[in-house]
Amino acid sequence: MRKLSVIVFCILISATIVTAEQKGKLVFGRIDTTTFKYYKTVHDGAGGQYFQEMLGSKIFESNFYFMHYCIIEPKSGIGEHLHRNSEEMYFAFDRPAEFTVNGRTALLPAGSCVLCPLSSSHGIYNNSDKPLKFLNIAVLTENGKGVTNYGEDLTNQKIESPAPFKWAKFDRTVLKPITKCHQGKGELLFRRIWSSDSFKTKILFLDHLILPPDTSIGYHQHNTMEEVYYILNGKGRITVNNNTWDVIKGDAIPCTLHDSHGIYNNTGEELEIFVWAVSLEKGEGDAKDQGDDLADR
Repeated sequence: MRKLSVIVFCILISATIVTAEQKGKLVFGRIDTTTFKYYKTVHDGAGGQYFQEMLGSKIFESNFYFMHYCIIEPKSGIGEHLHRNSEEMYFAFDRPAEFTVNGRTALLPAGSCVLCPLSSSHGIYNNSDKPLKFLNIAVLTENGKGVTNYGEDLTNQKIESPAPFKWAKFDRTVLKPITKCHQGKGELLFRRIWSSDSFKTKILFLDHLILPPDTSIGYHQHNTMEEVYYILNGKGRITVNNNTWDVIKGDAIPCTLHDSHGIYNNTGEELEIFVWAVSLEKGEGDAKDQGDDLADR
């Protein structure tokens, strides 16, 4: 497998380091069943789901809107609906699910993510007899919020194959090796799933990475974009603005404007993450590496 030493995620346009935005107690999302809220129906969908807001919009300077974690009950889902002013991504983690975009439905495997483009109708249905772990992320346009429900619970959709819409699977077999990501330690596995031209909003990219033991994404800063690191599998140690703590599967760590940040796998097992970025201006990204691989934090 050919090694890639330079990748856009890891080396971007240089920028001057400025004062970090997050101050005081740092914010991050962790799955907490004691905070779950139960909804009997969502967008006129079948059945119910348990819901937790992992991250909200208040700490971000970009148009980041929310990250929600849900447990969708068996034979339940989110009904078909449309956002005229936001773009979403849906993630099904632990089992196959029926995804619908613009009235067309595909059964996709566990570990799939689906793009719900601006002004497209969408929804999801868990046709299994077990709960589905589900995540969705949204970014607003400049024009605010708005939703239209279609009154369709998606329980009797015609299944198409291949899927007639944009989707991807978190598939380690298509990852490529990269070295010294943001002057980090060792060799990681990397894939850019989608870049800015896949989106109508200011989402900049969605990346999938695996950090083997004793490797890292080095300490760095962005001044024109914001990121969220989501822990898909494993454990590790993240640093934001010189605060270092342990992270576990399901954690969502916001790296807001000007935050210095990076992550180190201090365990004996692989650490799998996705990184999702939103820019202040469409398609514009930057990075300033700080020469710290975080291995000694």
